[in-house]
Amino acid sequence: MKTFLKNQYSYTNNLLILIVSAVFGYNLYQAIVHPEKSHLTLSLILVIITYYTVRKYGAKSS
Repeated sequence: MKTFLKNQYSYTNNLLILIVSAVFGYNLYQAIVHPEKSHLTLSLILVIITYYTVRKYGAKSS
């Protein structure tokens, strides 16, 4: 809980990770079941952008 209170971006980062995970999971499912409907490349780009965003704003130096 201490980390959550110290880091002003933690709630936003968790929400972003949740949304990106849901989108990536759905597109992974589409790639397996209906390959013609999948947008897996766009999902991977979204995951990479999220990784760098969370890495940049994830830790706050005191």
